[in-house]
Amino acid sequence: MGQQTLTREPAVAQPPAGRIASVKKRVSGLRLLDLFALRDYRWLWLGTLAFFMGLNMQMVARAWLVLRLVDDSPLALSMVMGSFALPVILVSPFGGALADRIPRKHMLIVGQTVTVVVTAGVATLDLTGHITFWHLMATGFINGSTMAVNMPSRQVLISDIVPESRLMNAIAMANSGMNLTRVLGPAVAGVLIIYIGTSGVFYLVAGMYLLAVLTTAMLRVRPAPRAPSGVGMVGDIRAGLSYAAGNPVLLGLIVMAFMPVMFGMSYYALLPAWAREALDVGPDNLGYLMMAMGAGALAGTLLLAGARNFNRRGMLLLITCALWGLSLGGFAKTTSYAAAVPLLLATGLCSSIFMSLNMTLLQFYSSPEMRGRVMSIAMMTFGLMPLSAMPFGALAEIESVGTANALLLSGMLLTAFTLIFAIVYAPFRRMA
Repeated sequence: MGQQTLTREPAVAQPPAGRIASVKKRVSGLRLLDLFALRDYRWLWLGTLAFFMGLNMQMVARAWLVLRLVDDSPLALSMVMGSFALPVILVSPFGGALADRIPRKHMLIVGQTVTVVVTAGVATLDLTGHITFWHLMATGFINGSTMAVNMPSRQVLISDIVPESRLMNAIAMANSGMNLTRVLGPAVAGVLIIYIGTSGVFYLVAGMYLLAVLTTAMLRVRPAPRAPSGVGMVGDIRAGLSYAAGNPVLLGLIVMAFMPVMFGMSYYALLPAWAREALDVGPDNLGYLMMAMGAGALAGTLLLAGARNFNRRGMLLLITCALWGLSLGGFAKTTSYAAAVPLLLATGLCSSIFMSLNMTLLQFYSSPEMRGRVMSIAMMTFGLMPLSAMPFGALAEIESVGTANALLLSGMLLTAFTLIFAIVYAPFRRMA
């Protein structure tokens, strides 16, 4: 590979953006919270917060409703999770192509409006006693499809709004809002189910999604017009895949995005079983463990959001990925609650820094007309999360292995593959 340093390819020249360009110039050197001086960023951040608060509340309400409908079947629960995840894999490429064709603001409004209607429909079916397992499977597929279409647009809108010198901070701040909802959403939903039932929570979630629609409608961003490609939707998708595969920087970043999904996300599915086996905790202490993980993720994104621009971001990406695996393996083998909490904090912190920085670099190294399609490839990794946890779940079922050893193997594989990638692809360590 030689000793060259990976640098960003020149961006395609774009016509002046007038008022937005002047705002970008004024905020290019501002501090963390001064990102909110950008009117459009402020509305986008609030919309993202409302959307993911609803999403995290819905996950708890949907899981509780599934278990009620099918007599606590874990298989049924995983099927409903899969109905949401599968479209993320299948539909994301189309979402990315649409994000490079249609104004991203309009994409978000339409997709979020569909989510409002579907969620309100589930609430009404639940309230009237007509809800069935297959309703949840069908609506899970619809919600997963709209998520796959919306996420590339939501991510790329940030680069339409903020100056490139603050892109890392802006993406990390947006992810901070998402991680805050990971801490608050499940706890709020769990308490509200006791008082207003799952139907009431679904109606409240629909209201959060509607709030996201209204805040998105407040955006005034006017991205530069894009000329039609003339090759159709499938041609756009092929062009995006070829572009990413032919760019060694982007290809490396995509490989790095896949590794944690395959080996580092197992704790999402296995944490409850591990906590019962290793620590014999009840639901309250399990909740505190999950909150510790979310708090670590929030701290990580806030640290990255407040960081000044720095070089060797490729090295930071490799380090946080390797530490993610080590902290995962560390808490897997602990038998002390006091030791598990800081290790889960570290896992959440490393994983959130890695994911925010990876998303930043994918946009930074993509040309503007390809960003939607590049981000859609990265979004596909999230659909693999439930599938990637299955092999480690199967290992955990083997009595001679157990959950702790399955999680340890998961963490060690993540660290090992990160080190192998760092050695094989040496220029990645010197990425600016």
